[in-house]
Parts: sequence; structure tokens; C-alpha cells
Amino acid sequence: MMSISTLDKNFMSIFQDRRATKQYDAAAEISREELVELLALAGQAPSAWNLQHWHFNVFHNKESQERLLPIAYNQQQIVDASAVVAILGDLHANENVDPVFDPAVEAGSLSEEIKVALNGQIQGAYENEQFARDAAFTNASLAAMQLMLAAKSKGWDTCPIGGFNATKFAEEFEVSDRYVPIMLITIGKASTEARPSGRLDIDKVVTFV
Repeated sequence: MMSISTLDKNFMSIFQDRRATKQYDAAAEISREELVELLALAGQAPSAWNLQHWHFNVFHNKESQERLLPIAYNQQQIVDASAVVAILGDLHANENVDPVFDPAVEAGSLSEEIKVALNGQIQGAYENEQFARDAAFTNASLAAMQLMLAAKSKGWDTCPIGGFNATKFAEEFEVSDRYVPIMLITIGKASTEARPSGRLDIDKVVTFV
């Protein structure tokens, strides 16, 4: 049986070894089954009210990746990666109340009264369009980070990409107005070891209050 200390070490190595990989082995392939497994792990990320404010558009063939290439300003990693996942934020996550809460009500772990109260909070918050947009970005970004860590735990390399034309993306791939494109994540096997990047001293980014 693996010891707790070994588990801790393996867990920490995922954080320490994950790097933004921009050069991929174009011949490396990832199966749809493994992609679904990684996305399911990403979907375990926390979210406000558990509304799961994300949607994933998956580019898993060279034809679709070629269509994506100019929208991502011709970054070669888009076509060399084994797959690309577009992280979309859900601007109408308040519409997820019933599918999220009803199973808990039916199982008896949540009362109908509490569901009604939570729904009131949620619908009130979503009357504010800025709140809905901020929530979409914040919560979908949690899933994005979880996807990259899950991928690293399975031996895959990733890179988050903010450099793409979100408007053209939505037009080209007929994205519903419900969703806002947030980032692209390439997934594959590094052909060259990613350059380690420095970090600010922790004292520069922490204030104890």
C-alpha cells in the first residue's frame, strides 16, 4: 500500500512538474476515452452553488485543429498537439438549477425548501449581467486548471492559451450566445522539454491580514 508521504510527494510533483508546453510530438495520439476521462476529472472542479459553469469544445482531429489554427493566430502547437480543448464559460449557469439540485432532492440529501431558497439566491444574482460573466470566467477557469493537473497526472503535457480571437471562434464553431470562450488548452506529448519559468518570491504576493 502506498504511504501517505508517497502520495503527498506524487501529488506535489504534479504541481511542480506541470509546465506550459508549446512544442509537441505531432505523431502522439490520445484516445477519445482518455480525453473523456480527463474532462470528467476537470468537471469535478468546485463551482459556485455547484452550477458547473463550463462547457468543453474538443478538437481531436487534424482537420478541426487546422480550422482552429488561424483563429489562434497560427500557433503551431494547435495542430501539433494531440488535442485541443476550448474552455467555455456558461453565462446562463442559473439554468442548471434543476439538473444539479433535483437529484439531491430526490435522494433526500437536500430539501425542496432549501432548493427553493437557493434558487432564489441564484436567480437574483443572475439578474446582474456582470455577475454572470464574472462567474463564468472564475468557475470555468477552475475547471481549466483541474484539466491541466489531471492531464499531467496521466503523463500528458498541456498549455493554456489566451491568445486567440474569441469572436471568430464563436462564429466559426457556431458557439451559442450562452457561452463565452475563455481559453484553449493544448494536450499532448512534449517534443522538447518545456522551459522552466521563474516565480515571484512568495513574500511578494502574500499579505497576511
